[in-house]
Amino acid sequence: MKKLLFVIVLATCGLSSCIVSKKKFDELSRRKSALEAEKADCEDTLKAKQAELDKFTALNGALLKDTSELGAELRVAQANYETLNDTYQKLLKTHNKIVSNNQSELSKMSKDLSERELKINTLENELNERERRVKELENVLVRKDSAVNAIKDKLTKSLLGFKDKDITVKVKDGKVYVSLSEQLLFKSGSIKVDDKGVEALKKLAEAIKDNKDLNITVEGHTDDVPVTKGGNFEDNWELSVLRATSITKILVSNGFPPVNVMPAGHGEFLPVAEGKSAEARRLNRRTEIIVSPKLDELFKLLNK
Repeated sequence: MKKLLFVIVLATCGLSSCIVSKKKFDELSRRKSALEAEKADCEDTLKAKQAELDKFTALNGALLKDTSELGAELRVAQANYETLNDTYQKLLKTHNKIVSNNQSELSKMSKDLSERELKINTLENELNERERRVKELENVLVRKDSAVNAIKDKLTKSLLGFKDKDITVKVKDGKVYVSLSEQLLFKSGSIKVDDKGVEALKKLAEAIKDNKDLNITVEGHTDDVPVTKGGNFEDNWELSVLRATSITKILVSNGFPPVNVMPAGHGEFLPVAEGKSAEARRLNRRTEIIVSPKLDELFKLLNK
């Protein structure tokens, strides 16, 4: 009986338990379904996120690869830049050195050019001054030549009455040479001028005495025949000097300024004719009156 009761009680308890478990089961089933649905959603979300993560992972890998490649390129570029910069600095240094050298050379050339220009200007000024002086000298020489020719004409006219063989008037070396023969002026071995010679000298002095800008040299000449020993003269040289002095005194006494006239004697040492013939000796026995304009103005120009 007790066993039966126990079985009944146990059955009752089991039945009650079965009733409670079914409700819970249903609840659990619903929760399970909800959880499964939520799980499915989570799995879908997880798949989506995983796909997104995979995408980002791949993108990150690509970016890392790009970054690595860019880094390598950057390092190459940096190395190239440093090489180029080093080359540039060297070129710049070389350029600056060249510029400095060129500037120094340019300054030197500029200085040399300035010095040369100054020298050229100085030379041009000197050349212009020389040309001016040459022109002045040419003008003086032209005036001198004109004066010499005028003197020659004047003397020639004043001595027209005398024989050509006794007097010749010519221009030589810018001077007027009046050559008078011994026959016109002196007797053989004498220093006293004959009357005919005095007349000629007076006309000569009259023609030029008023011209204070003339210098006269009276030169006595002899032939090569020695003077008589024991005579009045030691040699032909002395004879020629004394004859020139006699003529000088006549010119001065007829108005020619003594300060402008000078006697000189050459003896037989400046012949105009070679040989020992009578004609050659006649030509050599002469007195030359050399008339020349004063060259003071010319000398002043030359001494500037």
